[in-house]
Amino acid sequence: MSSNSWISTFLEAQSAELGAATNTQLAYARDLKNFAEWLGDQKLELKEVARADIENYLVHCDLQGLAKSTRARRLSAIKQLYRFTFDEGWTDTNPAIQIKGPGQDKRLPKTLDVTEVDKLISAARASGRNPKDKARNICLMELLYATGMRVSELVTLPVSATRGDPRMLLIMGKGGKERMVPLSPAAREALVSWLEIRDRAEALRKNDGHAESRFLFPSRGKLGHLTRHRFYALIKEFAVSGGVDPDKVTPHTLRHAFATHLLANGADLRSIQVLLGHADVATTEIYTHVLDERLKELVLDHHPLSKSS
Repeated sequence: MSSNSWISTFLEAQSAELGAATNTQLAYARDLKNFAEWLGDQKLELKEVARADIENYLVHCDLQGLAKSTRARRLSAIKQLYRFTFDEGWTDTNPAIQIKGPGQDKRLPKTLDVTEVDKLISAARASGRNPKDKARNICLMELLYATGMRVSELVTLPVSATRGDPRMLLIMGKGGKERMVPLSPAAREALVSWLEIRDRAEALRKNDGHAESRFLFPSRGKLGHLTRHRFYALIKEFAVSGGVDPDKVTPHTLRHAFATHLLANGADLRSIQVLLGHADVATTEIYTHVLDERLKELVLDHHPLSKSS
């Protein structure tokens, strides 16, 4: 089998057997394509690779100035590929099994304080060309902050999960894992308002011969729902109009804010882990460090003994 055949078969298996998300699939495809192209320059096929070849590729990536996180991700894709080919019996050995990654720089995630979140939500409430856009925008923001959903989970949320003025939402997370998250009163109110407008619009489209969308946030684009990129652009617009630094604001910083604010108000790590859909509580523990940093900044900014005389 050629290198391209190996990669395509691996990706198909990931999708069919593990339910890998589209974004994960695309990342694997990009990383493995880059590796295969580098091997081609070395006159090698994937089936001929030895441990030294993978290590040389990682050195090549380092010399290109790629971040540790990028190099670690590429090695992870290579490891997954060769684990698959070994399990399938295509290779007698796994050349990647003993290679350790470069590790990742431990950076605390950016987050927002409560005032900044309030400004973003107020901006969303006022942003939009018409009442429909405004209702959608406020629903997006209220749901994101109330639940800590990943943006991919938010934009692909099925409308069926939101019927009946729910107190809890069922969310399909990574790897097809489901979790329940509670809705705040403000999020429920925004959801009810948006559903009324959304359903009217969908009924009109159905009368015109179009199929009704299964998504809470439908779009006429190819995917059938609001895209992550469009929401990313929207949230930047809210930041500008709300007077919040746009460099601090992404859909993921709202997820970080959700977790940090819960922790600051007494929620335990295990509960936050479940709400965020983290497989390992160690991933959730980063928010304790975020909170420590914010408390330190608070003391340095406001404690009288920290002021220079």
